Amino acid sequence: MRLAARLARRELRGGLRGFRVFLACLALGVAAIAGVGMVRSAIEAGLTGQGAVLLGGDAQMEFTYRFANDTERAFMASHADKVSQVVEFRSMAVVGQDRALTQVKGVDDAYPLTGKVALSPAIPLGKALAGSGGLPGAVMERALVDRLGLKPGATFRLGDTEFRLMAVLAAEPDSATAGLTLGPRTLVATSALRASGLLAAGTLFDTKYRLMLPPGESLPALKALAEKRFRDSGMRWTDRRRATPGIDTFVQRIGSFLVLVGLAGLAVGGVGISAAVRAYVEGRTATIATLKTLGADGRLITAVYLMQIAALTALGIVLGVALGAAVPMVLAPVIAALLPFPSSFALYPAPLMEAALYGALAALLFTLWPLARARATRAAALYRDDGTAAVPGPGTVLALGLTAAALVAAAALFSGLAALTLWAAMGIVAALEVLWLAAWGLRRLARRLSRARMFRGRTALRLALGAIGGPGRGGGGEAASVILSLGLGLSVLAAVGQIDGNLRRAIDTDLPKRAPSYFFIDIQPDQLPGFLKTAKDSPSVTRVETAPMLRGIITRINGRPAREVAGDSWVVKGDRGVTFSASPPRGTKITAGTWWPADYKGPPQISFAAKEAQEMGLHLGDTMTVNILGRDITATITSFRDVDFASGGIGFVLSMDPAAVAGAPHSSIATVYTAPGTGPEAESGILRRVGEAFPNITGIRVTEAIGKVTDALGAIARATSAAAGATLLTGIVVLIGAAAAGERARIYEAAVLKTLGASRARILASFALRAAILGAAAGVVALAAGSLGAWAVMRFVMDAPFTLEVGPALAIVLGGIAAVLLSGLVFALRPLAARPAQVLRARE
Repeated sequence: MRLAARLARRELRGGLRGFRVFLACLALGVAAIAGVGMVRSAIEAGLTGQGAVLLGGDAQMEFTYRFANDTERAFMASHADKVSQVVEFRSMAVVGQDRALTQVKGVDDAYPLTGKVALSPAIPLGKALAGSGGLPGAVMERALVDRLGLKPGATFRLGDTEFRLMAVLAAEPDSATAGLTLGPRTLVATSALRASGLLAAGTLFDTKYRLMLPPGESLPALKALAEKRFRDSGMRWTDRRRATPGIDTFVQRIGSFLVLVGLAGLAVGGVGISAAVRAYVEGRTATIATLKTLGADGRLITAVYLMQIAALTALGIVLGVALGAAVPMVLAPVIAALLPFPSSFALYPAPLMEAALYGALAALLFTLWPLARARATRAAALYRDDGTAAVPGPGTVLALGLTAAALVAAAALFSGLAALTLWAAMGIVAALEVLWLAAWGLRRLARRLSRARMFRGRTALRLALGAIGGPGRGGGGEAASVILSLGLGLSVLAAVGQIDGNLRRAIDTDLPKRAPSYFFIDIQPDQLPGFLKTAKDSPSVTRVETAPMLRGIITRINGRPAREVAGDSWVVKGDRGVTFSASPPRGTKITAGTWWPADYKGPPQISFAAKEAQEMGLHLGDTMTVNILGRDITATITSFRDVDFASGGIGFVLSMDPAAVAGAPHSSIATVYTAPGTGPEAESGILRRVGEAFPNITGIRVTEAIGKVTDALGAIARATSAAAGATLLTGIVVLIGAAAAGERARIYEAAVLKTLGASRARILASFALRAAILGAAAGVVALAAGSLGAWAVMRFVMDAPFTLEVGPALAIVLGGIAAVLLSGLVFALRPLAARPAQVLRARE
């Protein structure tokens, strides 16, 4: 080992000229993974450190459809130093004939227990909510103030109550726990809502009780006690340890997904790493042959060059970790301003160590093969430099397999998404194989076309095709380098572009053909006839559908805890809408079992959504316990039915027989469909007439709700595109390295062509056509692979049709052409300037 170390140190004195691509590929891959990990850790630290502020207290007990009863209030008072009650619901803020959807938050005098509410002008919240001129006060977010044309001092209406706008709501400490809201926020005092008619029985609202606990109170013990005592009341517990579970899960999963995309970039960089090591070892052929002749065995040869690669790998990892740590720290103010939740940027060792481990394993994975080939080749073959190399033995194959397994296992462990990691690894391997086969096919096709009669007389094109189809680094090797380096990054970008385009087309074009124009909620039973008459009297309305609705939590399945049976199914997370009807609603398709009779009065029965039932492993005859308004109802599943949530209409996972929920306070929801081509003014007229007749009924414009979802999907698409862009950047580095490595072969080719009478213009045209063909091939292959992936996502995940989006498709192909053309032309200058006599004499 001492001898190997001396030899390795001496060879490294020659500099890093042959390892620039190696270092760039490794550093970029490590930096991308480290940067994503740093941002994720910063967000997680911000959420954890500000847990009590984000939640509004040390702990929270939440109820749906109701306020806490005396027993629940007594429990809170006995364990907490302070308790604050918050009630949230959607309503319409009305100014004259204008109205807008708002998320109303009713608060008490103790709010907020932690943090501060920022108002403009800066006045105390209590003073703002007290109001003036005999009217209760309110504060609104700027977007709603501008939408309604209000100023502080103006009045507006919520339900039957008039409020005075006292200030603009600039910030509230617990805004991150609100989730996806469909309208800007309005804060009022809960006591001012009593006469508004907005909190009637059956109205959709949530109550949240924030608790400030005494020092030393055990959160795990208190949570266990609360859930045991109020398990069947529909209470939901949250505490400062995980104040925003939805955001936590989203950040963890999107961060893990982006790390996996970063690993794809590292795989692309591995192509450059392998090529750089192979080129370096080929440049040391005489040295290796001499060492073998002098008696050096394969272990010494491997140790010498493995030490060199290890030293350079350490340098590349250090550069990548430094870059991945520095960029988020420098951009911390910008990133923090863009995030809707707190973040705490610092140097977090865990993501940096994770990125370093990935880099080390990737470098080892892609250097073992070329090193093993040099070790296995005999000295005589190395001296002859006949271009052949021995195939490494089974030990190398085993080492490669173990290294790849370690890399996948590390990704699965750190991401927490074992299944996704395994599929991603299989996808990356399959993609690289497909890209290699595509490069092989391109070479075969180019070789055949270069001899075709149809291209006779087109010298530049035939030269380009012949070079692509020919052997060696200046020919077919370039095709493999180009398609492998660009293919994976462009494939990810193509898939993201196609998915994003298809979703936007479905939202902008297909969904409006099927979806209603409005949702109306909180329709009281005695208001339903009048609402139907008001809605149907509008000339543009073509159809109105209504359904009674309650909210319930599925607590048990077949006597066992629901989450234990259903796992991570979204149906058992939180409360779900529950409806009831004597007969199947119009258009209902029963897939199994039978609906209950119209006059059924027996034990409770349930009709469940067929797709969700299959995912949860439910069968006819299973029992399900649903907690509705604190009352447990255990019913038997007697039928399954198709529920089309993609239509945008009314769809309930769970429907019960009317007798099962008889006497339970409820409201109705309605969907209103308008004729195609109905303008915004006509739709606003429907909303205005309903609002004037029934102030407590809330109307939600479907296009606005969809816009919120579209914005969220767009943010995910942009994040994925950024990660894919890092992969593409690595691919471009590999591409530049391949072009630089092929420069010597191009110089010789240009010298021969000049000797045969070719002009510089024709030689340049040949080089440009070669680059354009290779770039187009890389773009087309990437488009095919990305479109196939996008089709699979749309078909099996989104359950929606797929159509090739022409714009993103052209951008991918043109991007591939531009990347290869630019890199190829940059390294065409020296070949064009070379003197044939000098070049050819050097080859003699």
